[in-house]
Amino acid sequence: MQLHDFEKAVLDGDIGLLNDLIDRVEKTGDFDLLYEAAGLLVDYGYVGQADHIYEILIAYMPDEPQLKIDRANTLMELGDEDDALLLLSEVTQDQEEYTQALLALADYYQMIGMAEAAVGKVKEALSRSPHEPVIRFAYAELLLDAGRYLEAAKLYTELYNEGHNEIASIMIPLRLAETYSAGAAYEEALPYYEKLLKDEQLPDTLFGAAFAYYQSSQPEKSVQLLEQLIEMDPDYFSAYMLAGQAQSQLGDDEQAYGLFEQGIKRDEFDKELRLSAGKSALKLGIPLEAEEHLQHAIALDPEYIDAIVTLASLYNQQEEDEKLLSLLTEMNEEQMDIPLLSAFKAYALEREEQYAHAYVSYSKAYVGMKDDPSFLDKYARFLLDEGKRDEAIEVVRTLVILEQPEEWTAFLETLNDEEV
Repeated sequence: MQLHDFEKAVLDGDIGLLNDLIDRVEKTGDFDLLYEAAGLLVDYGYVGQADHIYEILIAYMPDEPQLKIDRANTLMELGDEDDALLLLSEVTQDQEEYTQALLALADYYQMIGMAEAAVGKVKEALSRSPHEPVIRFAYAELLLDAGRYLEAAKLYTELYNEGHNEIASIMIPLRLAETYSAGAAYEEALPYYEKLLKDEQLPDTLFGAAFAYYQSSQPEKSVQLLEQLIEMDPDYFSAYMLAGQAQSQLGDDEQAYGLFEQGIKRDEFDKELRLSAGKSALKLGIPLEAEEHLQHAIALDPEYIDAIVTLASLYNQQEEDEKLLSLLTEMNEEQMDIPLLSAFKAYALEREEQYAHAYVSYSKAYVGMKDDPSFLDKYARFLLDEGKRDEAIEVVRTLVILEQPEEWTAFLETLNDEEV
């Protein structure tokens, strides 16, 4: 009996045969084969069967620390953390495998969100084996997860410069690219993405590189990579959004709109694509298409503020007050706390000659829009028309501080002359 017998049973999905093989090998006493089989089963995701093998082996070799660590790892995957921690606690500091036990504990603490405890265990392991690449890599991973990007990048770079291209099945250049991107150092990420793409053009790598180019104000290269990605995987939905944004950065709103629409055909439930398509349609001067996309976005998420504000702005510009008021009537109280929406409501109510209600909305909007000259101008005129002269003067003074428009400056000067 050999290891490939286990692999064939796994590939065939024959659990009965797999369990039978485990029992037969146990009876022969070939524990080396059993141990190799456990590792194989872990690789294929048969964690329960692997755990059973480790349990058998520990029964025969109860003092073997490596088996305790291996079984602790499978128990954690199976959700039995208490027994896993008990096994790890049996590995003592004087044993060579203690460093592995520390790393297993670090994985556990990271999994349950105890980042500081995880870092502490890895630091202890690092103090025991300061030059061990796997431990330094584990420390870099924790730093990356904690958002300490510069420290993580330094460790990854040291490992890479020492000739470590891959550790724990993870490409170091990929980690460097991801770490620099996560820290918004996109130009530093690009050389590593470029190296990865020379070796193999994978969808996620293409997207990561395209995003880094986009963030580095190189939209042409971003578009080139995204075109390759979409051709490779038409269902990579994020590519359509980024490609549209890159085309928009290039000033080609027509191409951007086309890409957003392509993405919507692939995923009609993506509210962000709908919003982007709506905004592009507005730039292209096709308001009906813009309205349709924005309405879809809001239907997908009734609390999607960006889409609500954009659609309200469109209705306000076109003075479609019935639609505007209908849209805003559906908003909850928290959403209507947004000053711009209150302003749009005030404009519509004023045009509809509902002046008392307009005054309420203007007053509400004023609290958060004292730095918006256009709003202040409209509000001041409304207040004067309503005979609220003192309130209008306050608004005009706020406006003049911001912009000093000739008309309103003259208005205040006239007031001063009257007072004299």
